[in-house]
Amino acid sequence: MIVQPVVLSGGSGTRLWPLSREKYPKQLLPLIGDDSLLQATVRRVEGLAGVQLAAPMVVCNEEYRFVIAEQLRVMGKTGSILLEPIGRNTAPALTLAALAAMRDGADPVLLVMPADHVITDTPAFQAVVRQGAALADEGAVVTFGITPDSPETGYGYIQAGAAFGEDGARSIARFVEKPDLATAQAYLDAGSYLWNSGLFMMRASIWLAAIAVCRGDILSACRTAWAQGSVDGDFLRVGQEVFTQCPSDSIDYAVMERIAAGDGALPSGVVIPLSAGWSDVGAWEALWKVLSKDEGGNVLQGDVLMHDCRNTLAFSAGRLVACIGVEDTVIVETPDAVLVVHKDKTQDVKKIVDRLKRDGRPEGQLHRKVFRPWGWYDGVDAGERFQVKRIVVKPGATLSLQMHHHRAEHWIVVRGTAKVTRGDAIFLVSENESTFIPLGTRHRLENPGCVPLEMIEVQSGSYLGEDDIVRFEDVYGRGG
Repeated sequence: MIVQPVVLSGGSGTRLWPLSREKYPKQLLPLIGDDSLLQATVRRVEGLAGVQLAAPMVVCNEEYRFVIAEQLRVMGKTGSILLEPIGRNTAPALTLAALAAMRDGADPVLLVMPADHVITDTPAFQAVVRQGAALADEGAVVTFGITPDSPETGYGYIQAGAAFGEDGARSIARFVEKPDLATAQAYLDAGSYLWNSGLFMMRASIWLAAIAVCRGDILSACRTAWAQGSVDGDFLRVGQEVFTQCPSDSIDYAVMERIAAGDGALPSGVVIPLSAGWSDVGAWEALWKVLSKDEGGNVLQGDVLMHDCRNTLAFSAGRLVACIGVEDTVIVETPDAVLVVHKDKTQDVKKIVDRLKRDGRPEGQLHRKVFRPWGWYDGVDAGERFQVKRIVVKPGATLSLQMHHHRAEHWIVVRGTAKVTRGDAIFLVSENESTFIPLGTRHRLENPGCVPLEMIEVQSGSYLGEDDIVRFEDVYGRGG
C-alpha cells in the first residue's frame, strides 16, 4: 500500500496576527519548536511503519511557493508543490491533489493534512493513520475525530454512529456546525461527538468518484485545469483561467455531509477517534494552551521579563517586553506592531486585521521582513522620498534584471561580494564598497559567493512602492 501525504497549505491565520500575516501565514512560522507548522506536518509521518510512504505533496497558493520549497529543501525533502492560482477551499484543492497523485497510473491512499495544525503525540497519530490506511485501502473515506476534553465552541463536531469493524472505528452519523456553549456541553456529555479535525484518508480514485457524484462541476473544472497545466521545476501548475472559475467548497460540505446522510452512491464514511494532543492553533489562546508554561501558567518566548503575572503569553520578536502584574493576557511584539489582548478575546483579533485591510495599511498583509526566492529584505526605515532596506541574498542566488521609473538606489555591501549589472557594465562590489543605480537604468544583483550577501539599500525618489519594478529577465519566472 502506498500512502501519499497531501498537505493543504491555504490558510491565512489572521487570528494569530501580528505574527501571522496574509503574505506569510501561520503555517510557515515556527510557533512550536524549530520547525514551522508546515515542516512539522511533513515530519509527522516520518517513519510511518507498515506502508510505503510517497514523497509529500503540498497544495498551496502561488504566493508561498518559494518559501515552501525552501522549507522542504532545508528538511532534505523532495516532493511536489501543487500551485493554486486562487484559493477555492479544500474540495478543489483535494481534487487537484488526487488528479496529480494518479498522473502516473497510481492510486495511492491520500493522507490529507492541514499544514497549520499541531499534534504533540506523533506515535498516537501514526497508530491511527495506519488503522485509517487499511480502511481507506478497502474503499472507505476516513476522517479522524478529536476526542473532546471541553465544551469547545470554536470547532465543528462529528457525531459517531455504529461501530465500523474493530479498534474503535465508527460510522459517521452526521457533521454539525460550531455550536453555542450549551450545545457544546450537551455534545460533551453525550460522549458520541468528536471535534472535526479536517484530517482525511481515502484512495485517490475513491475521492474522484465521490466528488463526481456530489460536485461534478468542481471535478470538471479541476480536470480541465489539470489538463491545461504544466511542470515548472518543483512546481505543478494548473490552468489559471479555468481554475479561477471553479466553484469554492469544502471537503465537508461537498462530500462528507452527503456520505454521513447515507447516500448509497457514495463510499462508506468512517471516523476514528484521535487523542494525540491536537490543536488547530486558531487563535493566541489556543497556542497558549499547547505551549510549555512556568509555575504561574505563563508562556515566555523571546526577550521577555515577567513579574507577578499569571496565565499570560508574551512573545517578543526582538525588543525587550516587560510584563508586571498582568493576568490572562496575550502580548505579542513584532518590529512593526504590538498586540495586547485578553485571552478570552483572541478570536476578535481578526477584526483588527479586517480594519487594517479596510484602511489600506500594510501591517495586515506583510511583515517588515519580506521573503523572496533569492533571500529576504527588511524595511529598516522610511520617510518622504527615501527608504532604507537591509537585503540578504542567498549564495548563488540572482535577482531579476529590472529597472525602476521613479527611484534610484544606493547599494552598500556589508558582507560578501556582489556581482552587479548596471546598464552594459558588469562588475564586483566587495565589503565596505558601494555603487549607485540611477533612475531608469537596467540593473541586476547577484551573489556569486558561497556565503550570504548582506547589503544596505537606500532608495530615493518620488515613488518607492514595490510595484515600480519592470522585469526583463527572471530566473524564478516572475512577471513584472
